[in-house]
Amino acid sequence: MRDPAGGRVFFSSVRRSLEVEDEIRLLSVGVDIGSSTSHLAFSRLVLERLDNRYVVAERSIVYESAVLLTPYADDMTIDALELGCFIRRQYALAGIEPSAIDTGALILTGVAVRRHNARAIGELFASQAGKFVSVSAGDALETTLAAYGSGAVARSIRDGVRVMNVDIGGGTSKIAVCEAGAVVDLTAIDVGARIVAFDDEGRVRRIEEAGRRFASEAGLVLELGERVDPAGLQRMVEIMADRLFEAMNGAAASAGTSRLLRLAPLAPGRGPDVVTFSGGVSEYVYRRESSSYGDLGAALAEAVLRRVDAWGPRIASPDEGIRATVVGASQYTVQVSGGTIFVAPADTLPLRNVPVVVPGLPLDDEVLDADSIADATRRSLCRLELDDGSRAVAICYRWRGSATFGRLDAFCRGLLAGLAPLIDGGLPLILVGDGDVGGLVGIHCCEELRVPNPVVSIDGISVAEFDFIDIGALLETSGAVPVVVKSLVFPASSALGRPPEAGAHAERSATLGTAPA
Repeated sequence: MRDPAGGRVFFSSVRRSLEVEDEIRLLSVGVDIGSSTSHLAFSRLVLERLDNRYVVAERSIVYESAVLLTPYADDMTIDALELGCFIRRQYALAGIEPSAIDTGALILTGVAVRRHNARAIGELFASQAGKFVSVSAGDALETTLAAYGSGAVARSIRDGVRVMNVDIGGGTSKIAVCEAGAVVDLTAIDVGARIVAFDDEGRVRRIEEAGRRFASEAGLVLELGERVDPAGLQRMVEIMADRLFEAMNGAAASAGTSRLLRLAPLAPGRGPDVVTFSGGVSEYVYRRESSSYGDLGAALAEAVLRRVDAWGPRIASPDEGIRATVVGASQYTVQVSGGTIFVAPADTLPLRNVPVVVPGLPLDDEVLDADSIADATRRSLCRLELDDGSRAVAICYRWRGSATFGRLDAFCRGLLAGLAPLIDGGLPLILVGDGDVGGLVGIHCCEELRVPNPVVSIDGISVAEFDFIDIGALLETSGAVPVVVKSLVFPASSALGRPPEAGAHAERSATLGTAPA
């Protein structure tokens, strides 16, 4: 059944099939544009209904692209033209049209995300890569995806052990501690194989800021176009390995290591039982690669391996090495709403890059107070500086108690009053619940309160404040929608170490929704 405005009404959808709605099949893409390499992976996901939400029941890789050394222009920006050609070619080789993609994520990582054209490149490729692909950039999200894509999270369940996955890339290293099927701690540090790059004749062709810092500490002079003293270069690699190992072992970090951390350090406590490595440098750790690509990869792998061997945890092979992050991006970023949702009009979707607000709403009492709900909503918008009505926000609520008419009415009236600047500005009303009342809430706003704005009311989604979400178009057979919870944190500069505190919080919280079981 449809309303006159074209919205989907509770328990109804175009071509919805009750026979197949308990299972959803999605084609997902992960695109990883990293400091050293760029590549894609396509996956098929099978989601099954569990109570009021869908969970991923099966994942399979359809196609893994070739690995491209991330191209840089002379001014050290990412070469968008060459990257675009590469991505289009991989779609063609996979035999997949961008229009066939249901969901996925494009991840800019490591040093690549610090280029001043990174945001524009991410948004350009996301719009071209498929009809619903999110753009993500952030150390915590990348660390989490590598932990899932490498198999470290699954190993922590399968073997009943505490697993540390160390993803060593070109510009940064990401460390995730996994236990009982979850990432329980993580950090990231500016140590990578390509912070100094060389040409075929051994001359320096690129130096990142971290490379200059490590070289100075090693008493090594790095100049573009010049050859480097091998002994000095080895001293530099040993210092890099020391810094990375300090970040891994949970001990109090030295001042030098603390300055390189991009996230809060690991909490002190019990060390891992097993260590796995992923990222480009892992190919040298496990002797799968012997060729040189004009960087520090092979030497850094050997130096780190010596330290972990002496540390004691067992070293195990990951399910994915260099491709861990891209596999994680293609398989672990999506959630799917419950079927009891409301969207009016239907062409309101998809929505992208919507900030999540979680007001402390008083929903425990049997009789709800609309004024208190409005005040809590206003305070949250003001605290996050989202109260000027310039952009849509997603209000996340935790429904408790019965869904009687009176309670629904007070709840909806309070939200609308608190969101008055956004409603008056014609922005869509976007509500995200964790229960199964999304459809009822949306219907009440439209049909009882006559909200003139577009209304999107979904449920069965786990989000937290500082998250951003993309909400995709309705899935025809189930009436559900795909949702990607992500981080949109782009560093303001190429400075080393942790980003501003607000950004750090945003990245940390974005990991909460990346991997529904």
